[in-house]
Amino acid sequence: MAFNGTWKVDRSENYEKFMEQMGVNLVKRKLAAHDNLKITLEQKGDSFHVKEVSAFRTLELDFTLGVNFEYSLADGTELAGTWAMEGDTMKGSFTRKDNGKVLTTTRQIIGEELIQSYSYEGVEAKRIFKRG
Repeated sequence: MAFNGTWKVDRSENYEKFMEQMGVNLVKRKLAAHDNLKITLEQKGDSFHVKEVSAFRTLELDFTLGVNFEYSLADGTELAGTWAMEGDTMKGSFTRKDNGKVLTTTRQIIGEELIQSYSYEGVEAKRIFKRG
């Protein structure tokens, strides 16, 4: 329930290098750095409703912890995987449909910020969100 709310991206760490490792081309990487992503999270028990609004798209999806679902990144990369809770941390493990490689993501509330961390092929990045 701590994740509930609307979160607006404030800053990123190593995000462009992460996108490069993911195979996102230079133009899309430059655009993504200024996507003004806003995420609205609503948790009810083990179920989540997520709304993502950015300069590129608006997407709504529902998922349940531990249940496999499919998702498309803004660049069109197709993934399938699950979210799970480990203490106060959401941990996601997603497999790319195009190459079978795994992208891991975590979400944590630290202080007044939502920290979304990514790991792919040894490259780590973070996007830090503030309530907004």
